[in-house]
Amino acid sequence: MGQAGAGRSERKLNAMDHPPNLTTARLILRPFTLEDAPSVAALAGDRLVAETTQNIPHPYAHEDALAWIGCQSDRFEEGVEVVFAVERRQDNVLLGAIGLVLKPEHGAGELGYWIGVPFWGNGYCTEAANAVLEYGFQEMALHRIMARHFAKNPASGRVMQKIGMSFEGCLRQSVLKWDEYQDVCIYAILHTDRED
Repeated sequence: MGQAGAGRSERKLNAMDHPPNLTTARLILRPFTLEDAPSVAALAGDRLVAETTQNIPHPYAHEDALAWIGCQSDRFEEGVEVVFAVERRQDNVLLGAIGLVLKPEHGAGELGYWIGVPFWGNGYCTEAANAVLEYGFQEMALHRIMARHFAKNPASGRVMQKIGMSFEGCLRQSVLKWDEYQDVCIYAILHTDRED
């Protein structure tokens, strides 16, 4: 049992120079380009998006988007993060972002995502998250993928439940966001859970 887990984590996580394109019924998940910066700034710059995430500041400017997109290739090559633009197939509109922060020494990743407010409530995040879980387990040989959300954002928790993650607990007032301590809910899934 221990060797099976070790074997998975020993596989190289970044076998390519950049993330591949992943395709679902309605979406294309692809690497960001600098041309995406205006859309990223507009979508992530919405206060409603920023307040549901730990790391997106507000205000969020075009320069912030350029800097964030500009570091993604290096982070992928270093094996510490993979980020995808979530794009709607029918019209190539950028909807948001999704990715994994990697801990290769543990065969683990943390799923993170945001979707622009105009696109909330359409199931896009769940569809993208399923594709990223599959990629993480099948292509990156991860053993465990976790995710977390602010307790005041139960919609994000519903995405985690829909993709088969199990609730593991709540870290009370563990993150300070805009001068308010937030409870953080933790979910996770193992590669063996997806095989059942």
